[in-house]
Amino acid sequence: MKVLVVGGGGREHAIVDALSRSPQVEKIFCAPGNAGIGRLAQCVDIKDTDVTALRDFASANGVGLTVVGPEAALAAGIVDEFRRVGLRIFGHTKSATQIESSKEFAKELMARYGVPTASYRGFSDFGEALEYVKAGSLPTVLKYDGLAAGKGVVVAETYEEAEDALRSMLLDESFGKGRVVIEEFLTGPEFSFMCFVRGNRIIPMPLAQDHKRAFDGDKGPNTGGMGAYTGLPFITDEDLEYARTNILQRTADAMVAEGRPLSGVLYGGLMKTPQGIKVIEFNARFGDPETEVVLPLLESDIADIFCWCAAMDSDTALPSADFAERATMGVVLASNGYPGAYSKGHAITLPSPLPPDVTVFHMGTKVADGALLTNGGRVLMVVATGTDLAAARHKAYDVVGQIGCPELFFRTDIAHQAL
Repeated sequence: MKVLVVGGGGREHAIVDALSRSPQVEKIFCAPGNAGIGRLAQCVDIKDTDVTALRDFASANGVGLTVVGPEAALAAGIVDEFRRVGLRIFGHTKSATQIESSKEFAKELMARYGVPTASYRGFSDFGEALEYVKAGSLPTVLKYDGLAAGKGVVVAETYEEAEDALRSMLLDESFGKGRVVIEEFLTGPEFSFMCFVRGNRIIPMPLAQDHKRAFDGDKGPNTGGMGAYTGLPFITDEDLEYARTNILQRTADAMVAEGRPLSGVLYGGLMKTPQGIKVIEFNARFGDPETEVVLPLLESDIADIFCWCAAMDSDTALPSADFAERATMGVVLASNGYPGAYSKGHAITLPSPLPPDVTVFHMGTKVADGALLTNGGRVLMVVATGTDLAAARHKAYDVVGQIGCPELFFRTDIAHQAL
């Protein structure tokens, strides 16, 4: 089978890496890919949102399965178009992707079907939104309703911060024209619970926790994620079962009832509050950087799982989905200045060979004149597997220290909540 992976970041590198272990997969294409992906797959210079070009490429090259990484491609309707012409594809339809592409849709869905989440109100008018914030308590959470590459959320601790955020989102239209959801501020540790889903049936993946803030001690601006790990000591078996049953399964059932069945990954960004586990957000695809620490644990053939999710019109049995009882931890190396302005094109040297159980996933890299160069905000993620989290952490940071590039920075306290 020939497989096309859509996207070009660390998440897609982890997907390609997992597919490369499948005996069913003859060749992997990745559009657009990156320097690290290029060692395992043939990179194709097509933007991840160019649905027509991707469809034509898959048709012309005998692609038997397409796997979609980024939310932007899903929101552009890539799944609908591929299915229209009879191409097998892993991912949600444009209609189902609304669970991520519209925060307000997701909140309304949760309210209708009893999925626990923070109280909220949606606004399109700046003055009304500001009045609502001033009448409430602080901190408060402000979310741009549409897709914003992980940067459309502000936790405002002062009314001035809230006003600035509302002005940016509603008046300046920093992320485009859209609405804003204002949510109750919740407290407690956050964690990520992803599952493969096809209609009413779900296959849970190991829990992970990512680190959103740029700097040690969870300080600084929000980012797309500066690291992640698996093996969360603060989540009990009872917590896990509650989240699986009352959040992920209930949401999958709700989307079927709404006529928008899911057929890919449902990502629950959850929080263990003093009042119980609640949803912070849903994503309609693999998380990044969580995918890079979860998929290395998969011992089953991921091609079977992707094909099962894509086969919406058949009644095939659940595929095997076994994950190793080990811990993983990953550290992101990002360009100086990220998530603000940063420069590209800086040379990187990587240790070779890498130690066993360590993988360097490329997030934003390219090759020019034979040299590996930075080409994004988040550049690399070093992921290590160990018998326990402490062992994985030691391996990961040892390799991080051997990477040469003065233009990169990283957090030194990934997994601090567990260790």
